[in-house]
Amino acid sequence: MSDEPQYMDFDPDGDDIVDRVVVDHASPSTDRSVARRVALQALYEIDAAGHAPGDVLLNMITDDEDVRKVRAYIRRLVTGILAHRGNLDEVLQTYAPEFPLQQIAVVDRNVLRIALYEMAIGTRTPIGVAIDEAVELAKLFGADGSARFVNGVLGTIALNIEPLRAQLRGEGMPDEDDDFDDDYIDEAEPETEPPSPLD
Repeated sequence: MSDEPQYMDFDPDGDDIVDRVVVDHASPSTDRSVARRVALQALYEIDAAGHAPGDVLLNMITDDEDVRKVRAYIRRLVTGILAHRGNLDEVLQTYAPEFPLQQIAVVDRNVLRIALYEMAIGTRTPIGVAIDEAVELAKLFGADGSARFVNGVLGTIALNIEPLRAQLRGEGMPDEDDDFDDDYIDEAEPETEPPSPLD
């Protein structure tokens, strides 16, 4: 018998496959939903692999039209979260004390950072929208219990949002969206947003 490895032909469409499930995810409901998905993937790579944020953003913001038209909001989320990560993490640790933040799944940790950033620093996203979007991200990218965990933490944070805004932004500071003109506006958030420059 030969010592060389024996290779089998594998046909992915053949009878060898007993059961296969293709998970069909719903399309993002708004342009900001697209931005949040891409931002989460970028933050995951930065967090898990330690890659340089500029390189990650350059690779993530592709020529795909859906991504290209929301690139400013993707950059806004990623750079804003990285700039405030220490303070965001301190708040998250306070509201999820039984879970050391570095032991929380990378996806869950970054979903929470995105939502908290939008709720407390980029304050034009309504609280309910930020929580709903975070839960959807957790369902899409997280583990079985991720959505429940994210919803619980953010629900508690929402009850204390005003003092947290003051803590994270500093007293008297405008929210970061005030200086941000190149932003594509979510259709789900029109009552709190100015008209989009891209319309």
